[in-house]
Amino acid sequence: MNMKNLVLAALLSVIATGAYASCKSDAADKKLAGAALNSFMKKCEADAAKTCDADSASKKLAGAAKTSHVKKCVTDAVGN
Repeated sequence: MNMKNLVLAALLSVIATGAYASCKSDAADKKLAGAALNSFMKKCEADAAKTCDADSASKKLAGAAKTSHVKKCVTDAVGN
């Protein structure tokens, strides 16, 4: 297993258990504001989208089920 797959597997297991901090709480902990906050949130949301998309693929979801899963997963990860 290469490093990228290992990191992805770790992220998926953390997201699946719900034992993760949201992007918003991470940003608050880091006391980010302005452009730094915007940049951090965009990257965090993009990372969450990739992870959630990979999770839906591993669950073999398609169509509306995949869309719904990814939307909820990203929303949970971002902290909206």
